[in-house]
Amino acid sequence: MTDKRNRKSSIQTGRLVATPGVLGAIPKPELLAAFRRHMGSDWGDVCEADWKQNDWALKNGERLLSSYKSKNGVKFWIITEWDRSYTTILLPSEY
Repeated sequence: MTDKRNRKSSIQTGRLVATPGVLGAIPKPELLAAFRRHMGSDWGDVCEADWKQNDWALKNGERLLSSYKSKNGVKFWIITEWDRSYTTILLPSEY
């Protein structure tokens, strides 16, 4: 597997939006740190198959999904749409 933490690429993310649930559950600095990781192709806490799918999707113009946990243990996702028009930060329960 590739080294997840040393990537330098930056993806196009379009307009950034966040749901009320994630804004209420996770401090904004943590959300922004995760967003920077997502932009750098660090997909967070996804399995190896999903990591490879995201790498493929990045090259082929498909949807990207990253998963992270806040310092207090709350899981959240970052999804960039296939056309790179929007990136949404949300709780899995809000999907």
